[in-house]
Amino acid sequence: MQIGVLALQGDVAEHLHAVEACGVKALAVKKKEQLETVDGLIIPGGESTTVGKLLVKYGLDDAIRERAQAGMPVFGTCTGLILMARDIIGSEQPRLSLIDIHVQRNAFGRQVDSFEADLVIEAVGGPPPFRAVFIRAPYIESVDPGVEVLAEYKGKAVMARQEGRLVAAFHPELTGDDRVHRYFVDMVREAVG
Repeated sequence: MQIGVLALQGDVAEHLHAVEACGVKALAVKKKEQLETVDGLIIPGGESTTVGKLLVKYGLDDAIRERAQAGMPVFGTCTGLILMARDIIGSEQPRLSLIDIHVQRNAFGRQVDSFEADLVIEAVGGPPPFRAVFIRAPYIESVDPGVEVLAEYKGKAVMARQEGRLVAAFHPELTGDDRVHRYFVDMVREAVG
C-alpha cells in the first residue's frame, strides 16, 4: 500500500513523515503518472487559488477526480478541504468538488490569527483531545445529506467525511499526534481490501 501527498505546495514533507510514521509507504505526487501508483491521496495546505490553478495546469484535477470516483480515498487538510468542497462560498476558483460541503475560506482570520485548539474527535479515538493547529483556516458552513461532521470548533464544523473523502480545516501533520493520519490510513486499507 502506498499513500500519495500532492506536492504542489504546503506541508508535503510533514505529511509524508506522518504517513510513514503510520507504517505506510508515502510518495510525493507531482505528476499524473505518480498519481496512478498510489492507493490514497492527501491534499495538504497551501494557497487554494494557486493550488487549484496548478491542478488544472498539470491536468491533475481530472486525474484526481477520476481516481476518487473509482474509489481512491482522498484526504484534504486546510487548502485541501477548500479544493475538495462542492461549494466555496463567494469564490469561483478551480476546485475538485469531491465532497458535498459548503466552505468559507480564511474563516477564522488571517495568518496572524492562527491558533491551536483541543478538539474531541471520537472517530480517531481519545481521550486525550486532539490538539489542532489552525492557520488561515476555513470552516464548513454547511453539509449536504451523506456527509458526517467529525469535529467542531465553537459550533463550526472543521472535520468531515463522506464515504472515502475526508477533510480537516486544521493541520494534523504539524502536531506529532498521528491519530488523524491513522484514521485515513485505515480508510485506504479498507478501500484496498
